[in-house]
Amino acid sequence: MKNNHLSYRSGNPVLTSDAFNLTSDSSDVMTINGTVTKTFLSLCLVVISGYYSWINISITNVLILPAIFVALILGGVTIYKKHLSPITVPIYAVIQGIFLGAISYTFNSLYDGIVITAISYTLSILFVMLTLYRTGIIKPTENFKLGVAAGTGGIALIYLANFVMSFFGTGLSIMDINNASMYSIGFSLLVIVMASLNLVVDFDFIEEGSEKRAPKYMEWYGAFGLLVTLIWLYLEILRLLAKMNSRK
Repeated sequence: MKNNHLSYRSGNPVLTSDAFNLTSDSSDVMTINGTVTKTFLSLCLVVISGYYSWINISITNVLILPAIFVALILGGVTIYKKHLSPITVPIYAVIQGIFLGAISYTFNSLYDGIVITAISYTLSILFVMLTLYRTGIIKPTENFKLGVAAGTGGIALIYLANFVMSFFGTGLSIMDINNASMYSIGFSLLVIVMASLNLVVDFDFIEEGSEKRAPKYMEWYGAFGLLVTLIWLYLEILRLLAKMNSRK
């Protein structure tokens, strides 16, 4: 059967083109429904641990940096040891929930109600992009995926530059949540669009994994890829809403 999916990598560093180059001879293989279930379970873990982090902010504030460090390690282990995904991904979701709960509390203390709005927008974008993908309105062609990968890579370089500059007590103005200029807001909108397009690419790679009869544990890996994109999307929506609220 001809492979209608792309040979190029996704903008998401998790769901690369060779991520699903694993096949299973058994009947217990990766399915789209199974991946959806694992994604839902992962999001539930994020929400539960995020809520705990929110209501225990005095404790979790101390855990933010360790949570980031542990999440990076777990992410790396998941990418290079995919068969461990059923173990690492749930733990990753809990750790990310702790981080997101603390960050969300900080944003909400600045602008009350901003978190609920950001969550609503994130879920809305998820369902809209899934609908556009399933109906074929947006088709992830090779050029589409290359464009998304290039755009995501460019944004990653900007994030990296801002991170390095933060060690010198400065940073890029377009990343500042108090910068309500059109350039700054425009950058956040661009990032949100790029993250949204990454969802389409992620859906396609998960479908490819199902078609290639990847091992069952790859359902957790596919959920991991979606989780990475959704967290990125949520954080950037928070940043955009904060910028827009700072204009008032």
